[in-house]
Formats: sequence, C-alpha cells, structure tokens
Amino acid sequence: MVFDLGAAMRKKAEFESARLMGFESRRRARAVRLLAGELGVDEAELLALVSALPEEQIPAAMAERAGASTDEVEPRFAVCLAQAHTALVAERGDPTPHRLA
Repeated sequence: MVFDLGAAMRKKAEFESARLMGFESRRRARAVRLLAGELGVDEAELLALVSALPEEQIPAAMAERAGASTDEVEPRFAVCLAQAHTALVAERGDPTPHRLA
C-alpha cells in the first residue's frame, strides 16, 4: 500500500475549511445574540434572518428590525464581532489552520 499525499492534502483542506467555516458561523451567531440583547430585539428572529445573509448585510438587517439607523448599528456590530471572536478563541482555541511541518 502506498501513501497518497494528494489525498491526504485534500482531506486536510476539507477538514480545515469545515473547521474555519464552523468558527465563523459561531462567531457571527454569537455577535448577533450580543447585539440583539443590546438592541432589545428577539434573538431567534434575528438569527433566522441573518443565517442566510452575508456578514456585510447583517448590520443593515438588524438596524431595520430594531428601528435604528445602520450607521449606529455597524460599529456596535463590529464590537460584538470582536467580543465574540475573543470569547470563542478562549473557549475553542485559535482558528488559525494547523500547518503540516
């Protein structure tokens, strides 16, 4: 039996991609929860709404639901993203891909 380096690298790429996408999804959901609490909007409604939106469109959608301006929600969302990232790194570790050495 011969070791297939190409197959091993594809498997690693798939694993790392899934891990990074999972981290991003958790980070976005946590940030939405944090901001929903600040804005006084139902978390479940916002999570359902933003799960299909790209990250750039989330502040506008949240502002619309909360009856606030996008200019006021965007910086708060950025702060919530940073807080969520920090908390997830503390809980789950750094999402930086592991390198083969």
